[in-house]
Amino acid sequence: MATEAFEEIVETFDFLDDWEDRYRHVIELGKAMPALDEAVKVPATKVEGCASQVWLLPQIAGRGPDARFDFRGDSDAMIVRGLIAILHALYSGLSAREASAVDAQAELARLGLDEHLSSQRSNGLRAMVGRLRKLASEAAG
Repeated sequence: MATEAFEEIVETFDFLDDWEDRYRHVIELGKAMPALDEAVKVPATKVEGCASQVWLLPQIAGRGPDARFDFRGDSDAMIVRGLIAILHALYSGLSAREASAVDAQAELARLGLDEHLSSQRSNGLRAMVGRLRKLASEAAG
């Protein structure tokens, strides 16, 4: 299950021929994302396991499995901000139950990211997905 916003990214990636163009597109997605306030860049929102500094701030509307799952994120690395934007497109607007069931690895594989990210970036992406899955599961109750 993927959101319409994520499907648009998949279509754009299919249209872009080489990885350099895709890489630039990921960076553009990150630039378009609003920054987090410094006040919320605290240990509780920081994602461990990333080479860059990464913060994910959950924004859950409602309670239980049907609560609307959303989050905001930020990083000190532009490519990672882009990866956060891609994850936001993948998860945003789903129910907590749906978000906790997303097969992020399979969805992200459709973009070919796994083949082109360094092992450190791949580990960081897995850490971000793990945090989002945990937040969604907690929200679903």
